[in-house]
Amino acid sequence: MSIIVQKYGGTSVATIDKIKSVAKLLIERKEAKYKVVAVVSAMGNTTDKLIGMANEISKNPSKRELDMLISTGEQITSSLLAMALKEMGHDSIALTGFQAGIVTGNQHTKAPILDIHIDRIRRSLDQGKIVIVAGFQGVDEYGNITTLGRGGSDTTAVALAAKLECPCEIYTDVKGIYSTDPAIYPDAKKLDYISYEEMMEMASLGAKVIETRAVEMGKKYSVPIYIALNDGKTSGTYIKELDEFMETKVITGLTTNDDDLMVTINNVLYDPKYIYDIFHRLSSMDINIDMISQTAPVGGYVNISFTAPKDSKDSINKLVGELRITAREMKIDIQEDITKISVVGLGMKTQSGVASRIFKIFADNDIEFKQVTTSEIRISYTINTKDKEKAILKIAEEFNL
Repeated sequence: MSIIVQKYGGTSVATIDKIKSVAKLLIERKEAKYKVVAVVSAMGNTTDKLIGMANEISKNPSKRELDMLISTGEQITSSLLAMALKEMGHDSIALTGFQAGIVTGNQHTKAPILDIHIDRIRRSLDQGKIVIVAGFQGVDEYGNITTLGRGGSDTTAVALAAKLECPCEIYTDVKGIYSTDPAIYPDAKKLDYISYEEMMEMASLGAKVIETRAVEMGKKYSVPIYIALNDGKTSGTYIKELDEFMETKVITGLTTNDDDLMVTINNVLYDPKYIYDIFHRLSSMDINIDMISQTAPVGGYVNISFTAPKDSKDSINKLVGELRITAREMKIDIQEDITKISVVGLGMKTQSGVASRIFKIFADNDIEFKQVTTSEIRISYTINTKDKEKAILKIAEEFNL
């Protein structure tokens, strides 16, 4: 019998009725002669509620204790699902991350998976049980419960599939992966296939269908990943290595991200050591910098722009205040009403002219862009958020997305 790992997200298990529906889907797969491992998320917005409770007690709760708290959400789901399966006449066992043998680093709230000891899972499968694993969690070398960060259940599922050498199916509240957000562009095409490389770019740029680390792990261990609607019937999207049967479009997907702000620091002394000091301080404050641009030096000074998460605004203002003590001529401009819009496609490796076509779209439609960054298969722009829908529409029409 073949093994299959399935993952069900929070919306798929948000209520008792939905948990029962998932149980029926697992039974269908078992009756189709598969050994089934299911990874589950917390019910609905349980994790947010637990974090809210912690914040009512402390503005800066201990990350160790926070992991202890928020890991309970997945444990509730896994135990309820195992109960539902047993009630339907199918033996099942619910396992915490620790019981499933998931060993992680000790970086609380964002721990990496180091290894999985799968003996207990294999024994349970050999005994004919459907194994339910609480996603998003593991245990470090000191026996502390850890969590993997947002979207960590995806990573749990793909890691288990890699260890069990089997495919991974991720079921959620969308029909698969689309060329762009169908909520903004209703004519967006659902993709039958997408390469690991393209999906990693799209996930890192704001596509929220799957967590970036899960795709990276899938690519590293050649795990086929299937993403589909949680009804078990609607055809979804395969994430896999590019092969001769997959059409290579110049642009596969278009993503947007409204979660960043753009910081411009004017009148920065043009000295590599001074510029290093700015970015070193940002790094030490755990601020994740994305797009960076710098003007040519004029009179020994430059202007530097970069994007960073909106929740880092206070930290950035604090840093600039410190810098102004020794550089009073420095000025800062923070723009929050911006959107990062990105196009992704393996076809850009061999076909030129994509940037030119997008610049023309912006010129013809009075869309201002503030920054541009590129990679081999991606071009990203920052634009005013008010122009987001217009930009998506025009780019999607131009590239038939």
